Amino acid sequence: MKEAELIERCRAGDQAAFAALIAPSRTRVWAVCVQVTGNRHDAEDALQDTLIAAWQNLDKFRGTAQFSSWLYRIASNAALAIVRKRRELPVDETGLAERAAGPALADGVVDADAVRRALAQLPEQFRVAVVLREYAQLTYAEIAEHQDVGVATIKSRISRGRMQLVGLLDPSRLDPADLVP
Repeated sequence: MKEAELIERCRAGDQAAFAALIAPSRTRVWAVCVQVTGNRHDAEDALQDTLIAAWQNLDKFRGTAQFSSWLYRIASNAALAIVRKRRELPVDETGLAERAAGPALADGVVDADAVRRALAQLPEQFRVAVVLREYAQLTYAEIAEHQDVGVATIKSRISRGRMQLVGLLDPSRLDPADLVP
């Protein structure tokens, strides 16, 4: 069934059509939520908020972009809202235990955790741009529209964000002057 037909069925209240509509994007939406929030618990909340917001606001989807792009935008906004809310609360260092299940973790999981921690340290505008490019695979133009800036600005944010990630993941590979936002 075509995307437009699924959207029309969703607007008529068909929840099965909504499940079919979001299914192809669900993994990337989850990746956006995890990478922006930095932990599974907050990502679950962001994913739930994303799906609720998408369902409730489907009538606002204009169809000028792909549905998945619209959904990624909702996901990044929901995840950012949770991150901002979390910043208002005192930080509990024991929350790291949730992500570090023990010494038997595979190297890939440890690397992914290191990337999540590094992403969390990036300035918000860099983190969102990098996540939307690398995890949601949006185009520069789609990210520019999301952040309401020009494509050149997005390219710069992604480049600077990547440089900062390299420095955070392997400080010996980067000059500290490159880490200035």
